Amino acid sequence: MTQLLRRVSSSFPQVVGFTRSAFSSWRFPGDTSRSTSNLGIHVFHCPDGVGIVAKLSECIAVRGGNIFNVDVFVPEKNQVFYSRSEFVFDPIRWPRAEMEEDFLKLSKMFNAMKSIVRVPKFDPKYKIAVLASKQDHCLVDLLHAWQDGRLPVDITRVISNHDRGPNTHVIRFLERHGIPYHCLCTTPENKRESEILDLVHDTDFLVLARYMQILSGNFLETYGKDVINIHHGLLPSFKGGNPAKQAFDCGVKLIGATSHFVTEELDTGPIIEQMVERVSHRDNLRSFVQKSENLEKQCLEKAIKSYCELRVLPYNETKTVVF
Repeated sequence: MTQLLRRVSSSFPQVVGFTRSAFSSWRFPGDTSRSTSNLGIHVFHCPDGVGIVAKLSECIAVRGGNIFNVDVFVPEKNQVFYSRSEFVFDPIRWPRAEMEEDFLKLSKMFNAMKSIVRVPKFDPKYKIAVLASKQDHCLVDLLHAWQDGRLPVDITRVISNHDRGPNTHVIRFLERHGIPYHCLCTTPENKRESEILDLVHDTDFLVLARYMQILSGNFLETYGKDVINIHHGLLPSFKGGNPAKQAFDCGVKLIGATSHFVTEELDTGPIIEQMVERVSHRDNLRSFVQKSENLEKQCLEKAIKSYCELRVLPYNETKTVVF
């Protein structure tokens, strides 16, 4: 907090006209005393400097917006600035297009590497495609989370290298909701990546829901957007086939799930979310697998939700900042 106040107070002479109205509107996380019907979210990543918080606050306050939650992070040995702000605003006083322009000016002022503003009520939902193999648990959970409105996404299609029968639960669900299902059977020589790219070119990001294929560097570079994966266990443990049995046979006492960004190197991408649960000698292989699958479902759903709420920012090649 001392560091945050220093960043604000350092520009006090320039912002004295708005300080009272701006900072009286700040709220601690969990304070929902103000309506969030017109909620805006802004994330900022730029070189560290004096007065960034003050200018961010001024940008919102002069348009009549009220900040009710803000997170700031400046790494100790890396002089870069990260922030995520939530604010409420009147769309009549601050139209969406003008909001974009205002934050763009701020981005140029501080040479930002990333500056994104999102208004969930007005902006389109993220369009995603889900890739899955034979296992259904993560795919089914995502479909139901989407149906129940727990995830702010539109699932445009499901792509699989496994042929599901016409009367299976997944196919019936997809048909009922008009979501296309594409079966692209793969071989070691042909991963069908060009066909997948054709199908997903209009998506905002991809989700691998236990998709048991390695995406090539060429695929990732051509797609050019984020790909989120779910991994059984705490990376890098128990790679390869039948990981649950590997862990069970080793007598582990903690099992986990890791959601991470996909990179060219297998299962080494920056981590978004991790969850753990204790197991014991009383677990058999079946209960062990059930617990593991439940963790995977929860971990993947939480990672997607955090990503859509602009809580995830790149820190370096191996880490993330998750507000």
